Amino acid sequence: QVQLVESGGGLVQAGGSLRLSCAASGRTFSSYAMGWFRQAPGKEREFVGGTAWSGDSTYIADSVKGRFTISRDSAKNTVYLQMNSLKPEDTAVYYCAVGRASYDFWGQGIPVTVSS
Repeated sequence: QVQLVESGGGLVQAGGSLRLSCAASGRTFSSYAMGWFRQAPGKEREFVGGTAWSGDSTYIADSVKGRFTISRDSAKNTVYLQMNSLKPEDTAVYYCAVGRASYDFWGQGIPVTVSS
């Protein structure tokens, strides 16, 4: 059974930083892609970025490019979302997801609130 557990969210002032973690378990993820999404109140879910679990390819959405980065620790089966220069509009519930052709498995989500 695949399990994804996010951590590291919380309340931060504008301009601050947070690092979200997504710990995956339940199978070997070497052929999977992993993505970060977010959903703000009253808005649709937004793709933030993604990475191949093996290899070096990563993608960051234009809306957060230059402020957010994705990295992973394969030994720990954990992927990170480093968020710098946070803005109030980054306030959302953040989710990690993994899959192959589509994102089939999702974490429970973790709230991030950026105060002005």
